[in-house]
Parts: sequence; C-alpha cells; structure tokens
Amino acid sequence: MAAIPITVFTGFLGAGKTSLILSLLPQLPLDYRVVLLKNEFGDVEVDSKLAQASSLAAVSEILNGCMCCVLVGQMQNALLEIRDKYRPDRIFIECEGSAFPATLAFQIRDLERETHGDFKLDAIVTVVDAENFTGYEDTSPTAKMQASYSDIIVINKWEHVTERQLDIVYDHLNTLNDETPKIRCKDGNKVDPELLFGIDTRLFKEEGTAKRAIAATDKHAHNDEVQTVTKTTDGVATAEPVAQDMLESALDRLPKESVWRVKGFVDIAGKGAHILNWAFGRFELTKASGVLGKGETVKLTMMGERGEVKRFAKRFAAGLRLEFE
Repeated sequence: MAAIPITVFTGFLGAGKTSLILSLLPQLPLDYRVVLLKNEFGDVEVDSKLAQASSLAAVSEILNGCMCCVLVGQMQNALLEIRDKYRPDRIFIECEGSAFPATLAFQIRDLERETHGDFKLDAIVTVVDAENFTGYEDTSPTAKMQASYSDIIVINKWEHVTERQLDIVYDHLNTLNDETPKIRCKDGNKVDPELLFGIDTRLFKEEGTAKRAIAATDKHAHNDEVQTVTKTTDGVATAEPVAQDMLESALDRLPKESVWRVKGFVDIAGKGAHILNWAFGRFELTKASGVLGKGETVKLTMMGERGEVKRFAKRFAAGLRLEFE
C-alpha cells in the first residue's frame, strides 16, 4: 500500500487554519478520502463541529491540551487508528494555535520508520493572520517557530490591511524564513490544493534535525504563552438564552491585545443554538444544532494572555448577565 501523505497545518490562534482546510475539500475529487486529526485548545470542540458538516471522511479529535508536548504520543496513536479504520488518501493534522511544528514532525518521522513507510510527512503549512501577525509575533516565540519551520506560508486576511502593512508582514516573514513560498489567501477564497499537496517535504528528514530544533527552544515555554478559560451554564438553573445585541456588545469590549480567541456555543434568544468563533476582534456566528446539552445555554472557551484572560472572562460573563459554573 502506498504511504498515506500527511499535511500539517500550523498557525497562531485565529489565523484561519480551519477555514483554509474547509476551502480545500470542495476542490478534491469526490472519491478522495481525507481524514482530519484536530487538536483543540480547551475542551470545546468548535472547529470539529464545523468540519463534521463538510465532505471529510472523518474527524478525529484530541482535546484539552497540546499534542506536541502535554499530549505527546496521542497523535501517533490517533494516526495508527485512522490508518486501520479509514485508510484515507490523505490526513490533515490541524494543530492548536501554540503547537511547535518540529515536535510534531519528529513524531511523524518516527512513525514513518516504525511502520516501514505507511505514512509520509508531505508538508508543513503555516497560516499567518496578516492583520495581527506583527503584534503577536513580538510576544510569541511559537509564532516565529511556526513561520520558520514551514514548507509553505499562507497569508490570510490580507484584504484587511493596507499595502504598507502587508509589506511589513512580508518583511517580518522573510526575516524569519526567506526561502519558503508565501501564498495569499483571502477570507473565503480558495487555495489550489496542487500548491499544498505533493511537496514531499525535506524538513526534519535527517535523523536528529527535529531533536536539534526542539533543543534550540524550551518545548514547554510555548504552552505557557496561552491560557484558556472555559465557561458553561451547565447546572445553572436560571440560565436563559442570550440576546444577540448583548453578546455582540460583550465581544466588542474584549481587548484583542490580551484576549486572542473566544470559541464555543451560544443559545441566542429567538434564534437558537449557534457556533461562535471570535478572533482578534472579528467574529462569526454559525447556526447549529445538537451542540448544547439540556438546560445549557452557553459553553465557551476563551484564550489569551496568561494572567489576563481570567479577568476578562469574568467581565465577559458579567456582560452577558449570566452565572457560570
């Protein structure tokens, strides 16, 4: 059997990894089977719910931790299970926002050798949010590592910045990694799969290169960059659906310098359950069903700067006039 190619998608919180993946699927042949292995930061499986509504053959989840350090080893077990159960044409691995690509590549390269070629690392694709990259790059060593160890950099949300600002993003990226191709991806637009598939990356091909890359940084330091807080109304007898204007007002008051992502499920008054995706001041609400438990009206995970995000989570809860467990 031919080796199953693996495409790894990295990128900081809210860069647009899930949107890029979902835009690729309609361009593939109907009989082309793709399985997504998704690592969610926190225990609210928002992006996986969106992905399950797509043409993916299956979605496998690793929740509430980072599979490049805290949950090391779980990725290999999940890949073996995907191979045995689905035998797909390709596997997408979507990392949570603070994952270090060298550690993931190290695990995949080990699996290549252990399974005698059942898998192959095809490419590491880094998605960059052009609107916010120069801001979080200064405070996130992981964002720099993601851009540095990549086969292709996809520049997303560039239509929200001026040409001058975009030039600055390119300058920063070229300083980190001047040899890697950089592709623009407008929100909702497609990237040709042929640009991302069949790369057969040489990254970390030589034994020991990934170890050296990992040794060059503190593999646990990146996990300290982001703190998560999950809020749910499960068990709160007085919880009621949330007025949409109240939700939008509470989101507008979040500072994107300290809070980087809010994702989860909200029962909106008169409109029913929705998936909420908020990143750096922009948000989307997607109608959904079966995402909230009985009596549950809100289940959200907020991600941001360690030491700050808890404080703003309390303010956010107060803005919704809800009590959380």
